[in-house]
Amino acid sequence: MPNSGQHGGQPTIVSIAAHAGVSIASVSRVLNGQGARRDTTERVRRAAAELGYVPNAVARSLKGGRTRQLTFAMPDIGNPVYVAMVRAIQSVTKQAGYRLLLHSTEAVAEDELAVLRSLRDRTSDGLILVPIRITDEHLRALENAAGPVVVIGSLPPGTPVDSVRADSVAGAAGAVRHLYRTGRRRIAFVNGPADTVPGANRAEGYRAALAECGLPYDERLVAHTEFGIAEGTAAAESLLAARPDALFCANDQLALGASHALLSRGLRIPADIAVAGMDDSSLARAAWPPLTSVDLGSSERGRRAAELLLDRLDGGAPPPPEPRTTTAPPRLVVRASTAPPDAPLPPHVPPSPDPTSPSPTDPRA
Repeated sequence: MPNSGQHGGQPTIVSIAAHAGVSIASVSRVLNGQGARRDTTERVRRAAAELGYVPNAVARSLKGGRTRQLTFAMPDIGNPVYVAMVRAIQSVTKQAGYRLLLHSTEAVAEDELAVLRSLRDRTSDGLILVPIRITDEHLRALENAAGPVVVIGSLPPGTPVDSVRADSVAGAAGAVRHLYRTGRRRIAFVNGPADTVPGANRAEGYRAALAECGLPYDERLVAHTEFGIAEGTAAAESLLAARPDALFCANDQLALGASHALLSRGLRIPADIAVAGMDDSSLARAAWPPLTSVDLGSSERGRRAAELLLDRLDGGAPPPPEPRTTTAPPRLVVRASTAPPDAPLPPHVPPSPDPTSPSPTDPRA
């Protein structure tokens, strides 16, 4: 049986060189992808395989300074919004020669902080992070990050990292104004937790649009819950006693759950109650009726975040030392769920959504 090392431990370039009958320098060149004669390369690779050699990415990164890996940490890997971001980020980073590591934090602050601290381990060269709450601990960790970080979401002024945000205040206001223009006057709001950045921003947009349209703010028409499908169903049911004629929901998952609540009560969408969401995810296009939703540029935010991160790592001209912030503008996508009450629906009606589906977490915007 081949000996994996002088002391029976993990194989090293010394033991591989001895096993292959070549110099240590030759082994180093082959293992680091540098030039070597074909027969030497074959002997080194055969010896490494026989000894069970496994490349140590951390050791290589400590020596060479780069792992060619980047991390994307998001609240919920199953959320269609983050799937769109992953695709956009990977399309940019892969072309630049980087692998993309994915991490789901479940919106747990300590997990987000742990990912930030892990940059010290040099297992990846940079991080794109999507937190939905920003605490003082987050701000300290961002300031002391051991590598470049880009945040997808809103940050307080002066936070020393690049960020990409969505203007969800304007997006929410635009959705409410649209509902008003279709004749709705009792526009209820199904929001996420008020202590999250998306919850606070979308509430601000809702109230601003009500004021602009001359409608009073009525707490009986507002529900706060977690960002998920089942939660949207329960919240919509709780609002029906206030007799709304429209439901504006802070994301598409909430809107999908709200639609199920209405359909299960025999209410027609949009003839009895209109429904609008945010994110314009794949759920909005698959819902019935097709869901009016605010496109917050998930793919665009992912693409911009990847480009900002690569600028810090590989840019030709040095990026500015001060943090950069870019905003993806919102766009209202109008579909049948908010048509005027007397508008006809398309003829095909698919099954209503399953309210027991998992509850993904909304992206911070």
